[in-house]
Amino acid sequence: MDQEFDQPVCKKKKLWETVAERVTAKLQATGSLDVPVKAYECDLKWRNMLATYRKNAERAKRLGVQSVHWEFFKPMHEVLGKSREDMEAQRGAKLSGAKLGKAIASKRFTPILPTPSAAAAAPPAPRPPQDVLQLYLELQERKMNMWAQQKALEERKIEAINNLARAISSLAQDHGGAALAKE
Repeated sequence: MDQEFDQPVCKKKKLWETVAERVTAKLQATGSLDVPVKAYECDLKWRNMLATYRKNAERAKRLGVQSVHWEFFKPMHEVLGKSREDMEAQRGAKLSGAKLGKAIASKRFTPILPTPSAAAAAPPAPRPPQDVLQLYLELQERKMNMWAQQKALEERKIEAINNLARAISSLAQDHGGAALAKE
């Protein structure tokens, strides 16, 4: 859906809803998950992966590609690490003719990381979709566990506040009764 997302004027929310529907359908087809995936979850996951990619790309730029151990770096780099010339040619082809397009196309693009040379290690075979789905399910399970832990912590906080309130109330009653007895 690159072309749809690259449109200058588009409803990203609608596009993410389409992505969520496709992921949900794929998960249900494999029998992996019966809970629908939400559009905002897909958008958030993409933003997080993009941030992780950029962090690792910067690391690779400073220390070399061999210093990056993130399993999705190479596939993400194949998509996002295009050379400057490729990006400028693509930008020029998309935007030529429009005044705004010419202004944007004249901007310089600095790639995050140069495309690895042929001498670099051969990229691993792409992961089968099942592995990606399994990873997604594991991440969802971890997220659910974190939410359960967070809920338990909040419940303990509430219980502690209630205990404190009862103790203060009890002290106030004891202290109030003692004050009345002195009078």
